Amino acid sequence: MVKYGLFLGCNISFNRPDVEVAMRSIFPALGIELDDLVGQSCCPTWGTMPSIDVVGWCAVAARNLALGEEKGIDLMTACNSCYGSLNEARHKMLTNPEIHRKVNEILATIGKKYEGKAKCRHVAWVLYKDVGLEKIKESIKYTLDGITVAVQPGCHFLWPSNIYPDKEEDPFNPVVLRKLCEALGAEAPYYSKLIDCCGMGALRSTDPEKSFILVKEKMECIKEEIDADLIVTTCSSCLIQLDDAQERLRKEGKLNFSIPVLHYVQLLAICMGFDPEKVAGICVTPRDEIIKRILENKR
Repeated sequence: MVKYGLFLGCNISFNRPDVEVAMRSIFPALGIELDDLVGQSCCPTWGTMPSIDVVGWCAVAARNLALGEEKGIDLMTACNSCYGSLNEARHKMLTNPEIHRKVNEILATIGKKYEGKAKCRHVAWVLYKDVGLEKIKESIKYTLDGITVAVQPGCHFLWPSNIYPDKEEDPFNPVVLRKLCEALGAEAPYYSKLIDCCGMGALRSTDPEKSFILVKEKMECIKEEIDADLIVTTCSSCLIQLDDAQERLRKEGKLNFSIPVLHYVQLLAICMGFDPEKVAGICVTPRDEIIKRILENKR
């Protein structure tokens, strides 16, 4: 059985613990063993230490990666920010010996060392490469037949692709999440703002209005071009942003429709027969109708 260190990050742990429940449900059932990585911390994400202290950022990231390296396993995350931060910090250390040396001097004060072996994998790639589309198809009890999905890969899943352990053949036309959704029976067509940023992160923190403009434009594009029944992402930040911001836009009269949002691991867990209340119970934009439709599509 393949084993990964489950790196949850802050958003999932504090804001969307149902995503964690979904991960802990699906992966053992699909032959992936999860290690809890006791002692893990913030990755740390963009807009925090990476902006002010490169060595400090790399040291915190390296400490998290070292938890996996000590056990001979890679980390796995369902958050694009964690995926980007941990792998970019690793790239900094492997390409800059001076940063790597300083990081290990800091880690030595707590009895740790990072050699650069452990990396961070993304849940989408673990499902796509390690589990495989055929096994996913075989594992589901409910299908997405007749359901159109708008995928949201998210920025840090795609770029900077040259430093990631896995990468799309063409990050400007990503297909992995679309194929994962199609494995569940959904239609997952291309739309023109598929790779656009959701506006989460530093932009939402510093200028919410501009952040929500990105959501509005993406939502209108999805509605007009593919009339999706559901938005599916593999990023906890995109999940929170698209689920929460469209409700705010509706209250302000800037949006006159809604589309439910799910993380792919939640969607897969529902299709595999796990309790929707446990694996997808937290949301702002209602999901009841789309979950009901899914549960009516029994294989």
